Amino acid sequence: MSDDAARSSGTGRMITGLAWAVLLLGLWLWGRGLTDVRPGPGSPTTGDIAAVGRPDGPDTLPPAAKPLAGAVPQRVDIPELGLQAPVVARGLDALGGVDPPPFDQPGVVGWYRGGTQPGAPGTALLVGHVDTQTRPAVFYKLSTLKPGETVRVFRADGKVAAFTIDDVSVLARDRFDAQRAYGPRKQGRAELRLITCGGAFDRARHSYTANVVVSAYLTGTGP
Repeated sequence: MSDDAARSSGTGRMITGLAWAVLLLGLWLWGRGLTDVRPGPGSPTTGDIAAVGRPDGPDTLPPAAKPLAGAVPQRVDIPELGLQAPVVARGLDALGGVDPPPFDQPGVVGWYRGGTQPGAPGTALLVGHVDTQTRPAVFYKLSTLKPGETVRVFRADGKVAAFTIDDVSVLARDRFDAQRAYGPRKQGRAELRLITCGGAFDRARHSYTANVVVSAYLTGTGP
């Protein structure tokens, strides 16, 4: 391996670790009860891949459906992105954060198995990489989604949980708001979060400056 290749490989590992650092710390804090904290200053910010969308009003989106019994997710489809991706269960790493999908499997989405199952009451968390050193990854276009669009989660019980997007935010890492990223928007609903890296790429720190957080809620089911 050349010196340049070695540096490139090392940078890739740094990007992976640092890009998830705030995200995983936020989840760890959330699991310790941070959802009782008032939302902080983590307001949306734009970046090189960010396209933040918000609904025009509550009447423009469908009503929430009754939550389902829990079932393990197997695949996630996002028709507007032409995305169909396998979902794998992920646990916590040695530092207490969610272990994301392997960096050499950029087309895979990770589900935090210690949390809510998609379709069940609460907030289910799906995470994926935005890119690799050589090509886009599974959630590269996540920031282009808009409120009213659909995310479908295929579950092990044969049901398809259909979620409607109600918010797309880009949360700056230096003002990351775990409540906003992970906490329920409305109690009693089945909600979903899709999260990846976003904002601008900070070459000095070898990481992105923000997280893209797509919020959705259950609005229907299918066979």
